Amino acid sequence: MHLRLTIFREPQAAPRSTDSHHEQQVVEGLAMVCRERAPSPSGKSFRAGLSTDPELLPTGLPSLSPHPGMATTLDLNHSSVSEFILVGFSTFPPHLLPVFFLLFLLMYVFMLLGNLLIMATVWSDRGLHTPMYLFLCALSISEILYTLAITPRLLADLLSTSRTIAFAACASQMFFSFTFGFTHSFLLTIMGYDRYVAICHPLRYNVLMSPRGYACLVALSWAGASVMGLVVTTAIFHLNFCGPREVHHFFCHMSPLVKLACGTHIPVVALGVGLVCIITLLGCFLLILLSYAFIVAAILKIPSAEGRHKAFSTCASHLTVVVMHYGFASVIYLKPKAPQSLEGDTLMGITYTILTPFLSPIIFSLRNKELKTAMKKTFLSKLYPQSS
Repeated sequence: MHLRLTIFREPQAAPRSTDSHHEQQVVEGLAMVCRERAPSPSGKSFRAGLSTDPELLPTGLPSLSPHPGMATTLDLNHSSVSEFILVGFSTFPPHLLPVFFLLFLLMYVFMLLGNLLIMATVWSDRGLHTPMYLFLCALSISEILYTLAITPRLLADLLSTSRTIAFAACASQMFFSFTFGFTHSFLLTIMGYDRYVAICHPLRYNVLMSPRGYACLVALSWAGASVMGLVVTTAIFHLNFCGPREVHHFFCHMSPLVKLACGTHIPVVALGVGLVCIITLLGCFLLILLSYAFIVAAILKIPSAEGRHKAFSTCASHLTVVVMHYGFASVIYLKPKAPQSLEGDTLMGITYTILTPFLSPIIFSLRNKELKTAMKKTFLSKLYPQSS
């Protein structure tokens, strides 16, 4: 015969708390699954077992998950999102994606070849081993690395149906894009200072722009940009991401990622990171404007028109790139928070991730007479020796 073990509990006037519900479920489950088996007729000792009687089984499994209030008590601070989905160009008509792929691929290859051509020309021509062209080589390197952090991933997503990116890969992309982007801004500022010293203080140029001074300025640009990229990336990815995974951009940018974060301190972080970026960019731009204010004042004092034209021609390419770089950057960081379509934001992002790096080597090559002459002498003379 079977013996049923039942535990009687005194009725409670009222539940003590919602936390006792878990304890009651565990006790009831243990009580209803235990039984004892009576001794068999053969005289063998009895043994304990588990009942398979449906009436004795618990109606539900006891929940061992913590109470909702316990997460706050334990201060659990981790993101539940392990990957993101880069929406980007997925909202465009599918028949346009191959067209975008070919267009961006050609621009990317042209940008690589243009910057490599500038670096090879400066390297091969000893007459260009001056701080201005060495700064230009450093600028070309930063542009190549900046596009390398964004464009290959964009090209792959244009031909893929799966646009997921891992959490760590997204953080790495943001770090490198911000690092090389700030490096670009710092190098443009230093190039403006170089033109100021060359035009306003020509007799002290070799002292102020010595090889050691040039190396220190470039190293400070890369180090400062790395710190900026680390600060921005750490601040963004220290947030919790517990909601949707769709990043409304074609790469891991700051603004769309902040919109996916959850928590009470998000506005403070977003405001702090935004102010850091804006103050840095505005500071660099104001220093460039200050340099050119002194440059224009010095050029106007030159008596001959030919001398004024020659002095300004050394600054034309740099000034054009500065206007283009900071013009697109101001549209991104200083635009009003008005509702805008995802397609509009995506095309706007193309201006500073693909269009600006694509146009930069063209401007420096065509607007700089010295560099253009050196390119012809170095490469065209080797390809067409009869024309030289």
